[in-house]
Amino acid sequence: MQKRKLGKSNLEVSAIGLGCMGMSFGLGQAIGKQEGIALIRKAVELGVTFFDTAEVYGPYVNEELVGEALVPFRKQVVIATKFGFKIDPNTGKSMGTDSRPEHIKEVAEASLKRLKTDVIDLFYQHRVDPNVPIEDTAGAVKDLIQQGKVKHFGLSEAGVKTIRRAHAIQPVTALQSEYSLWWREPEEQIIPALEELGIGFVPFSPLGKGFLTGTISTDTKFAENDFRNIVPRFSEENRKANQGLVDVIGQFAQQKKATPAQVALAWVLAQKPWMVPIPGTTKLHRLEENLGAADLQLSDADLRQINDAAAEIHLVGERYPEAFQKLVDR
Repeated sequence: MQKRKLGKSNLEVSAIGLGCMGMSFGLGQAIGKQEGIALIRKAVELGVTFFDTAEVYGPYVNEELVGEALVPFRKQVVIATKFGFKIDPNTGKSMGTDSRPEHIKEVAEASLKRLKTDVIDLFYQHRVDPNVPIEDTAGAVKDLIQQGKVKHFGLSEAGVKTIRRAHAIQPVTALQSEYSLWWREPEEQIIPALEELGIGFVPFSPLGKGFLTGTISTDTKFAENDFRNIVPRFSEENRKANQGLVDVIGQFAQQKKATPAQVALAWVLAQKPWMVPIPGTTKLHRLEENLGAADLQLSDADLRQINDAAAEIHLVGERYPEAFQKLVDR
């Protein structure tokens, strides 16, 4: 597996990471703990060194899973986790954002225990907190870095102004936001700003929450607890309208003797050398398929062909329901 550096930092990770959320939370049936451990350890064996989790995934159980799975490999892997939500101790549900410095430090201590480690490699603010100046948030993480409890500071779904303000207090190593052939908004302002500042980009949902793999049709029924049930883009009508993009990717994949997932991931990898997508999966054969994308080199002509064909497709549907849209910083 090739390695990449996140921006101008010295944080080097595998070219493709593993998003671990879906093993415990958010995308239908969680898998068993032993199954999750086996999958994560297989990823290490296949060359993955970058693993993504968060306290709110579950909550807590995903960090515990990742921590236990990676104990034997701790020195050779990079673990990213996230703070920034207030979690109801009785229900386990999120009660909105909370990036007060004292809360960030409490979360760090709890995450270190669950991850069975003495340092968090990359600590992201999960969502920008409108009630706490980003300077205070960045300052709290800076303190944790000085104490040796955190190595790198990250932001998630932050807008350009917030990124600049945070970066002035504590250099931001990486921004994590959604980016794929299905969601290209970061190209307008975010990616140019990251390039200017030397900040790495970690696209989540690089396969469009599974849509770009070609395995989801208008007839697909999601499990009751699957987040996609409430995502406007995944309504039956919108899936039908957006199928054209999947067809474009599928046709190109046939030319390349690759799978649609590999083409979608290779497209992300080809955008910038400091981008590291983190597709998630609960299945070993999908893990192996996704990692195969690192070997699929797309030429400038290939990228033009994909982009030209994709530009003909009119994509519809918001990527979040309204309540979640409010958490995205502009």
